[in-house]
Amino acid sequence: MKPALLWGSELSPFFLKVEALCQHAGLPTERRPDGGTALENLRLMTRLRLAQARRRVKRWPSAQPDDEYPLVPYLFTADGDIHYDSSGIAGWLDAHPVSAAAAEPLIPREPLPAFVCKLIEEALDEVGLYLVHHHRWVVSRGDNDAGERLAREFRSLLPGFAQPLLAQSFSRRQTRRLPYLFSVAPDNKRWLPGRWPDPPARTGFPATHRRLEQSWDELVDAAERLLSQQPYLLGDRFTLADAALYGQLGMNLSDPSSERRLRERAPRLRGWLGAIAAGRHAGSRGELRLHPELAPLLAWVQSDFIPLMRANAAAASAPSHGPRNEAAFNRGRDLFEFEWRGAPARTVVKRFQLRTWSELCAEARALSAEDMETLSALGCEACLPEWRR
Repeated sequence: MKPALLWGSELSPFFLKVEALCQHAGLPTERRPDGGTALENLRLMTRLRLAQARRRVKRWPSAQPDDEYPLVPYLFTADGDIHYDSSGIAGWLDAHPVSAAAAEPLIPREPLPAFVCKLIEEALDEVGLYLVHHHRWVVSRGDNDAGERLAREFRSLLPGFAQPLLAQSFSRRQTRRLPYLFSVAPDNKRWLPGRWPDPPARTGFPATHRRLEQSWDELVDAAERLLSQQPYLLGDRFTLADAALYGQLGMNLSDPSSERRLRERAPRLRGWLGAIAAGRHAGSRGELRLHPELAPLLAWVQSDFIPLMRANAAAASAPSHGPRNEAAFNRGRDLFEFEWRGAPARTVVKRFQLRTWSELCAEARALSAEDMETLSALGCEACLPEWRR
């Protein structure tokens, strides 16, 4: 079978997530630009840019006008298509099995497990991203080599003298972006000398570093407890929820300080991440179940993800013109305040999160009364106004 080409960088949690999804589905992939020649990579870049300009990059099951193309990852498939959005790629893989003896679906078929799977996945994609970005550029500030690894991956497209420049510019850029990704340093904090600028505070924005680290602790503890009871988050086989957890936390396995903290706090989880990195989840089969030990993970979702989604949706209802998302943040526009982990927080409206929240609410409203009772038994709030029929 001709492999698909996965364009991006292992520095991205979504790149790792898509790679794990394809492994489970039995779709072989090869990494690009790492592993490709200069000519091949230039051709892929040209194909991607032309497809973006013509709005022909595909998002399963359909794109929407507010969708924005990410920097990475993209999946070039043997039929000539290019796909983006890790959640959509999971749906596409389920709808296009590689063979008659295809792996179990990544998104469960039954409504309640499917909803729980998507709820956990989206919480990890949104809030989990803030946690692991903070871990790379704050917790592992003094010992990560992310910039150098990115330059190595893109070496075929760079002259030798440009590789250290890319390494430095990328690392400085990611540090500057911390407040956009919800990591705001305390005012007047004194940092040890490092290779990169100090993690920034932002005038008018409450500090979030301590709360992000508390959130990471609770997520890791919840996953450790659940994985001590069963092989995967939803039972005996790998699902989209597992891919999201692996993508986010797996991103930090190459960041020494963060990896050490994970290994000491959650050794079972650390081993689980390593097993998925080695591909041992591929083709897993078995029963799905909503184990009682899901409760701490769902509690984390309720405390850290749902308030953000609700506040973002409310803030997005105000009229807005001009730049959006990160461009708006950089100009001080589309900002809103809300309560997060018992204290004020401030961020920017992220338009791409509106589809996430709208689709989750629609799935919740489609659940039966019995399914809602099961959610309640797991400690998951089953009567959010947005979730009522």
